[in-house]
Amino acid sequence: MLILLAFIIVFHITSAALLFISTIDNAWWVGDNFSTDVWRMCTTNTSTCMAITDQFREYQSIQAVQAAMILSTIFCCVAFLVFILQLFRLKQGERFVLTSIIQLLSCLCVMIAASIYTDRHEELHQSYEYRMEVSKGQYGYSFVLAWIAFAFTLISGVMYLVLRKRK
Repeated sequence: MLILLAFIIVFHITSAALLFISTIDNAWWVGDNFSTDVWRMCTTNTSTCMAITDQFREYQSIQAVQAAMILSTIFCCVAFLVFILQLFRLKQGERFVLTSIIQLLSCLCVMIAASIYTDRHEELHQSYEYRMEVSKGQYGYSFVLAWIAFAFTLISGVMYLVLRKRK
């Protein structure tokens, strides 16, 4: 039982770390001399960054991705705290349903964020407010990590739903 509990805790912490990295790091869309995410666009040659503000045409889409990623990260952290509390408060044989619901909400939020970015990436990178041509880039590792975090949070949410408290 302790090995299973340790595995679940490590899996959940890994999910949270993936969410933090994909939300914060500047590599959702990368090219030869630039990298951009949902917060800013940076050039690698001059090491200058420009914040993505409401001057961009697709700023509402970017804000939706920002909000969903932040919510996903918050839900994942709250789910971990609820799991720890339920670990000591639940009666033997009961399921971790509340933890599962919160973790599945985190899964839903990261899926929404990555889906919006996937759907709107052409329009997001056609904006004239960028100082350089960013439409010729490709998805970066932060974007991939967001989708991996989606899978991890989904698996984690289902594990909590199936898991029963044992002695």
